[in-house]
Amino acid sequence: MKKILITGACGFMGKTLRDCIKTYDDIEIAAGVDIAGNDENLTIFRTLENVTFPVDCLIDFSNPSLLGDVLSYAAKYKVPAVIATTGLSDEDKKHILILSETVPVFVSANMSMGINLICELLKQIAPVLYKSFDIEIIEKHHNRKLDAPSGTAIMLADTIRESVDEDFNYIYDRHAVRKKREKTDIGFSSIRGGTIVGEHDVLFAGDDEIITLSHTAMSRRIFANGALEAAKFIMGKQSGIYSMKELIKERLGK
Repeated sequence: MKKILITGACGFMGKTLRDCIKTYDDIEIAAGVDIAGNDENLTIFRTLENVTFPVDCLIDFSNPSLLGDVLSYAAKYKVPAVIATTGLSDEDKKHILILSETVPVFVSANMSMGINLICELLKQIAPVLYKSFDIEIIEKHHNRKLDAPSGTAIMLADTIRESVDEDFNYIYDRHAVRKKREKTDIGFSSIRGGTIVGEHDVLFAGDDEIITLSHTAMSRRIFANGALEAAKFIMGKQSGIYSMKELIKERLGK
């Protein structure tokens, strides 16, 4: 039985992951780390420095401000890490890249298999459509989400940009720019309200036709299960950066 350590174990996603892992018979949660304190159902350490026994993988569902401690722990003990925290900065990503030189690291702005399959579709259709269609991304989340646009929206745009030979401009606020839309723009619209788990639409608007790729998360369980599948995937892998792209390829036998 492989042992998993969760950071952010007392947060909403940490608790969801702890519930989802009950359906797995080959991995278990050995302990959690959360400054929030105690839990009668799980050993909770307040800091990673206090963890007193070895684990096979770490899943981070905490906060970007704690990423340094997560990466230091993974580097010190050579523990494979699944970084499921969103809102990472470019500097954070650089530190993750450094860790990946010695430890396998799984990173995805969205742990949903469905969203990542949409990324694979975008790689196929964006090169065909981008010259004659305007591209807009609309994302909706609950009223407690801090970052906007979402990391997933940026991931979708990055997928489009990387699939074609074009330098797109990301437009986050059209109110601040009063001018005609450029063909190389990718516009973002962010909606925050209620308890929306997560909705993303990639809109290709052409002359007299619209093509939309949509994904709706009905429950945060899809992200927790995705992180657990990522943990199973990454254990035993060589050092390097991994993502849902590699997991999907392995599932498809490619």
